[in-house]
Amino acid sequence: MKLPVYLDHHATTPTDPRVVAAMMPYFGDDFGNPASHTHVFGWRAEAAVEAARETLARCIGAKSPSEIIFTSGATESNNLALKGLVRATRERRDQVITVSTEHRAVLDTCRALEGEGFSVSVLAVGNDGLVDPGDVARAIGPRTALVTVMAANNEIGALQPIAEIGRICRERAVPFHSDAAQAVGKIPLDVDAAQLDLLSFCAHKIYGPKGVGALYVRTRRPRLRIEPLLHGGGHERGLRSGTLPVPLVVGFAKAAELAVAEREGEATRLGALRDRLWQRLRNELEGLRRNGAPGHCLPGNLNVCFSGVEAAPLMVALPELALSSGSACTSATSEPSHVLAALGLGPELVNSALRFGLGRGTTDEEVDFAADRVIQEVRGLRSEGRRAPTAVRSALP
Repeated sequence: MKLPVYLDHHATTPTDPRVVAAMMPYFGDDFGNPASHTHVFGWRAEAAVEAARETLARCIGAKSPSEIIFTSGATESNNLALKGLVRATRERRDQVITVSTEHRAVLDTCRALEGEGFSVSVLAVGNDGLVDPGDVARAIGPRTALVTVMAANNEIGALQPIAEIGRICRERAVPFHSDAAQAVGKIPLDVDAAQLDLLSFCAHKIYGPKGVGALYVRTRRPRLRIEPLLHGGGHERGLRSGTLPVPLVVGFAKAAELAVAEREGEATRLGALRDRLWQRLRNELEGLRRNGAPGHCLPGNLNVCFSGVEAAPLMVALPELALSSGSACTSATSEPSHVLAALGLGPELVNSALRFGLGRGTTDEEVDFAADRVIQEVRGLRSEGRRAPTAVRSALP
């Protein structure tokens, strides 16, 4: 077993060697610009990009490859979806509906739109992290421009009722977007079945390269009008100008293809490992709380509060384990997890949470080693007198 053990697959994943092999020719002999239409180097690059577009469309059930718009990642895709659509419809509709547990790429974008005069309705979730579709229906009004609900949460793994929300939005003729960065390739996801009009996803969450993502934009029934964020050449149907990184695009498609092909078996394996880890922890330690919706959760996700122990010193005591206490995008700040706070947890519990992200390379041996080390250090920190206050202990299920 190689140390440290990597258990932070929600933050990013190692690039699969099969993906690297697919990318390599486009760093060398096939280095052309896909927008160069006057010679063979450009033609080869363009063919590779279009083949990747077809693969990605197939992976999410899109009807046309032209509905795939390449971006630099899910953050840019979310910005393009939200800002691009509501700015284009602001004369008629100016309300955005979202959920309190969304990724900051959505919540911060909504905050920016509020600064432009748009109205944003942020819906609460239950203590399991799931939003009530009925709340979505009740929030929709005549000025609603967009509903955006993430498919799978990056901290607690909760799987939102996307298909039911999609049905509600379609009945009300309101466009529906989902940040699916954590979902594509990990759970079954079809844009038609979920009645999604826009979908953001990226490569580095599914063992592809960092720096490339895509936005699915439905082109028929309804055909959406989107204003671009970037101008300068009219690439990507005029929605996202800029020279495409061909090696990354090719790697993205290969990663998605592999993830979808291996999804069922990998989900079963990861779910069993996740349950093994949870059982080891709960059998040896008291005062644990599992966050999220166990019956509606990503197979490789386990988010646990360790009552009476702060996550920061616990991680310092575990240099052999690569873990996190929340989203990688907010780890540089001192703010507590807004996701856990939205579940109704107090500051003490929020600050005691660890996120275990199991992935393609995780083994039984690594899970057992991680469980042993966490149990050892939690007991050690608790023995130093850092017991949870009575109010915190009583909040545990």
